Amino acid sequence: MAKKDPFTPTAADKFTFGLWTVGNTGRDPFGEPTRSKLDPARIVELLGEVGGVYGVNFHDNDLIPIDATPSEAEQIKRDFRKALRRTGLKVPMATTNLFSDPVFKDGAFTSNDAQVRAYAIQKTMRAMELGVEFGAKIYVFWGGREGTDSNATKDPVQAVRWFREAMNFLCKYNLDRKLGLKFALEAKPNEPRGHIFAPVTGSYLGFISTLDHPEMVGVNPEFAHEQMAGLNFPQVVGEALEAGKLFHVDLNDQEPGRFDQDLRFGSQSYKHAFFLVKLLTDYKYSGPKHFDSHAYRTADYADVKEFARGSMRTYKILESKVAKFNKDRAIQGLLRKIVREDRKLAGLVGKYSRKSAGALLAMDFSRRKLAARPLPYEELDQLAMEVILGVR
Repeated sequence: MAKKDPFTPTAADKFTFGLWTVGNTGRDPFGEPTRSKLDPARIVELLGEVGGVYGVNFHDNDLIPIDATPSEAEQIKRDFRKALRRTGLKVPMATTNLFSDPVFKDGAFTSNDAQVRAYAIQKTMRAMELGVEFGAKIYVFWGGREGTDSNATKDPVQAVRWFREAMNFLCKYNLDRKLGLKFALEAKPNEPRGHIFAPVTGSYLGFISTLDHPEMVGVNPEFAHEQMAGLNFPQVVGEALEAGKLFHVDLNDQEPGRFDQDLRFGSQSYKHAFFLVKLLTDYKYSGPKHFDSHAYRTADYADVKEFARGSMRTYKILESKVAKFNKDRAIQGLLRKIVREDRKLAGLVGKYSRKSAGALLAMDFSRRKLAARPLPYEELDQLAMEVILGVR
């Protein structure tokens, strides 16, 4: 009997792809499509053929073209629903396309035109209903055109107020319609506007607390987006986890300083990818793990399937390396030496009181002794690299 491959994904892993990811036609700003366009039902079938995929996500217009007639929309939905039944795939997340159509050339919720802002909210309301119709529980907001190309064109203070107004309205619509959605805000530092509002995940973590229903709203950080800004993605995700706001996560890869590449997860940044998987594993993140990435423009659809399989397989491989890291005696021994806890101090500084403040002021710390304590980070980092490279 053949031994089961431990890196073969299953639905329990909650790996998801978007209609726009595996259905990407290979078009870029300098070239026409290299793959034929697939309809939504065929994309679902393709993911079923890949195997091990939990779900498929969509923008409203990935599923139903913006100019589709009501009868065309109903037929598309029937075909899509049948494909979901045949493959067993779920729809965990949905979102709205508020960036492709020319009407959003100056943004959606932050457009200078009040009618465009109202239309964007209307379009999102309808798209929320569409997502829930197919079982979505998470609703992502990516402000692709929310920004400026010149600081002369928008008041950034007013733009924040318009964005808050839209989010508060949609939160209340979610409650009124009993849709049961959780909202996840997705940041991006640049592209397609010259200057994007809320460029990093931390921007949204601060913004959420100003909403009428902050409990309903979290974040959807994307690996490539933070890498583009030169940030450390595991650190970004750690902030979201600590705040209880990691509602969804987008996995891909990116070389710093490049355009938005949306590369296959783990194909470039092995170390960052490893520590991201470690973070999600250690803190028992149980939400969907969405691959928001594209196959190379050179790929045909047979190779697109390999791209999808590779995305999931790399995650599983890194997951197995996380288990080795966490059980490695030398590594764990170093960590015990490095992380020095003090029960007396924990009780002293854990909660303020006048008594604890007085006791802390009276303590005599030896600055030189503290500075002399060893921190064998070089050794620890090398052992981590040996785990990642597969020699430990």
